[in-house]
Amino acid sequence: MLQEREATMAQAARRVTAKDANAKLAQRRLAVLELAERLGNVAEACRRGGIDRTSFYEWKRRFQLAGLDGLKDLPPIAKWHPMTTPPEVVARLAALALLHPAYGCNRLEALLALQGRRLSAITIQKILNDQGLGTRHERWLALERHNAERAIELSPEQAAFLEKLNPCFKERHVESGRPGELLSADTFMVGTLKGIGRVYLHAVVDTYGSYAFGFLHVSKQPEAAVAVLHNDVLPFYAKLDLPVGAVLTDNGREFCGSERHAYELYLA
Repeated sequence: MLQEREATMAQAARRVTAKDANAKLAQRRLAVLELAERLGNVAEACRRGGIDRTSFYEWKRRFQLAGLDGLKDLPPIAKWHPMTTPPEVVARLAALALLHPAYGCNRLEALLALQGRRLSAITIQKILNDQGLGTRHERWLALERHNAERAIELSPEQAAFLEKLNPCFKERHVESGRPGELLSADTFMVGTLKGIGRVYLHAVVDTYGSYAFGFLHVSKQPEAAVAVLHNDVLPFYAKLDLPVGAVLTDNGREFCGSERHAYELYLA
């Protein structure tokens, strides 16, 4: 009991000492404010008091609002607040964000409310930012990391989300049942070279596996479009003993025209 009483008295003494020191500090700051008023010169008062003008005006503002108590040092900010979101709710929110990566904060707020957990959309956004899941792109990357680290079964919603954001997973508009069954051909201008002029890419892509062939040429004429078929595409499939079924184009001038059109004659 004696030791406990002594410890209590020591704590009380420390509190009194700290209180006295804070009161003395407030008095010194008040002295600087009074000096500035007597001199009519803030810069000179700050020089004599050894402070900067920013601190002077902050003390002056606090003195006007709270008097002498406003010049005392403020108590430290608590690292924990009663309104801090419990860790289990943070974990549940992170799980929901990955389960529904395309959902915004309002929809996540509604999902949590259905589970008896009340969080505002602003709080949800802050928590997701702290967890590195604040944007859809970050949630997509997190999903891919989880998938790479362990084998997981993606829900249809998660798979659709990944297909939408990752160009490697995007669904093709035209599909085929085997390699070589349907090829898609088109021509694009890729740029201009000094002393050469325009440069075109004659591209052919297999709709089955997106395997692509390309031929750069300064001409957009049918002969250049035929060259990639004759030199690269058809020999490739012939070597694999895969018949080419059809070639799909946008009916541009390099692919169709008169009866003597070079590309149509070659396909025939």
